[in-house]
Amino acid sequence: MRELILRQKQILFFIIAGGLSAIIEIGSFKVFNTYLPIMFSQETNFHGIHYPLSNIFSTSCGIITNYFLSIWFVFERGKHSKKREFAYFIGVSILSTLLSLSFFQVFYSFIFKDNIKFLFYTLSPEMISKISAILLVSVLNYSIKKKVIFNG
Repeated sequence: MRELILRQKQILFFIIAGGLSAIIEIGSFKVFNTYLPIMFSQETNFHGIHYPLSNIFSTSCGIITNYFLSIWFVFERGKHSKKREFAYFIGVSILSTLLSLSFFQVFYSFIFKDNIKFLFYTLSPEMISKISAILLVSVLNYSIKKKVIFNG
């Protein structure tokens, strides 16, 4: 088991970095979707788009966290300059953000309608939708970042 973990160290570190980034993204989403509707009444439903600013801001927090964790712990530097590497990373992140936002809208509008109650915490439909969208997009993110950005 230990040998398997050592061989798959990069994937393990990607999962850890992704998990930490997801915690930042989900936590900031909770903060944003709690307080932004107080300032912007249309935040909960802006022309059929649910929580657009909360999603954009929280996803940005997650992307920045993920970039630094990725370059520090997950991937080795590729053949690109730091500036180009960061530009590619942001480009891929913008595309995956659009994909994640789309999944969020579908999940929130059509799939997750009820709270999920745990012993000590209840997940709302918007939180379940956000978590599901992050999980779905993370597989694509790993593949593209490894092959294209960090040349692994």
